[in-house]
Amino acid sequence: MGSRASTLLREEEIEEIKKETGFSHSQITRLYSRFTSLDKGENGTLSREDFQRIPELAINPLGDRIINAFFPEGEDQVNFRGFMRTLAHFRPIEDNEKNKNSSASEPLNSRTNKLLFAFRLYDLDRDDKISRDELLQVLRMMVGVNISDEQLGSIADRTIQEADTNGDNSISFNEFIKVPPVDGEQDY
Repeated sequence: MGSRASTLLREEEIEEIKKETGFSHSQITRLYSRFTSLDKGENGTLSREDFQRIPELAINPLGDRIINAFFPEGEDQVNFRGFMRTLAHFRPIEDNEKNKNSSASEPLNSRTNKLLFAFRLYDLDRDDKISRDELLQVLRMMVGVNISDEQLGSIADRTIQEADTNGDNSISFNEFIKVPPVDGEQDY
């Protein structure tokens, strides 16, 4: 199967994906092999069901939200290029990449793009703001029944109160990116 993965991915495609995502040649071929092993229909795309077979996503409380992030709105399949673009958000930013070619578009794994990716996990209705109800839904997904609804409501209220600078009782992306990291958290 490893040889199948390397023969179907052309060298030009690998170079384009390297430029777009920052992954190395070996990372791309390894991820292509993983992609083809997940592609049960062998049609060059992955469906939501293909992702749901991944044990780590199946047990992750935000698994469905993460899976949804791979699919552009209205799409039910993702090709390898789209798969790699989404995975690029998870790559760490290396110091030598931060100052590379300032005229190029911002890397997919930049701090801003990572924050936008995280913001979209919370913005369930895709209206470009996080409401109290959306925050509660995500908190419930993450903690299950381990915290009472009253405690979750208090956490959601406090979060909105701290982040909402324009008083609309929701968190916009601009407000989201201005929330200071929790003590001890490292920058992306």
